Amino acid sequence: MAKQPHLLVESGDVNDVALLPGDPGRVDRIAGHCEESETIAENREYKVVNATYEGTDLTICSTGIGSPSAAIAVEELAAVGVETFVRVGTTGALQSGIEIGDMVVATGAAKDEGTSERYEDTTVPAVPDYETLSALVDAAEENEERAAGTGAKGASGEAASRVHVGAIATDDAFYAETEAYVEDWEAAGLLAVEMEAAAIFTLARRKGLSAGAICTVDGNLVEGTQKGETDDEELPEKAKDNVERAIDIALTAATAL
Repeated sequence: MAKQPHLLVESGDVNDVALLPGDPGRVDRIAGHCEESETIAENREYKVVNATYEGTDLTICSTGIGSPSAAIAVEELAAVGVETFVRVGTTGALQSGIEIGDMVVATGAAKDEGTSERYEDTTVPAVPDYETLSALVDAAEENEERAAGTGAKGASGEAASRVHVGAIATDDAFYAETEAYVEDWEAAGLLAVEMEAAAIFTLARRKGLSAGAICTVDGNLVEGTQKGETDDEELPEKAKDNVERAIDIALTAATAL
């Protein structure tokens, strides 16, 4: 099989399990938690690295921002042998009391994006498979118990974050998330909104593959905070701290998949 046109990978280049951050820079952060790593390809928003974590070989691939580019990553990785996809990203909270730095494991994603609609009707649910979801929840609970037992704090000096498990929204238009949208999502009980999970879940299910998602909260839309509003950098300090924790959880889950 020829190389895939965007990721520039071919059969034999990747492993069965892939972690999917949005940011290419986060690929290196995830690889930094592993025993060894090797860059396989780099093109546009896509950086592909193979790594080994606690004896498990895995692939790390950035998706860029949004469902269209995430769908390209899933399509091309699936074409060359990836069987399980785990999104490791950031998200904006939609419920009062969910704090910056908390984490959300998604049990499903509302399709407020246009990519999955090109594959199937919007009434078909975008959900993770049970095995990947369970692995993420188990790893998160184990991490939370360990942090509580040690009184662990991040570099910011704040206590370790909580993990929330539930449905989220996936939206295409970051700057068009009006008060009406936020109110509707909040009323529906959705925990958070991000830009890739629904497409990743949809494509994986349609291909008979597996997918899940864990995201670190970088702002709370209900409480009026957006990432980048109060800091010179994109992510608040506590969110940056707990991205590392989300990475640890995703890697632990990967060893069970």
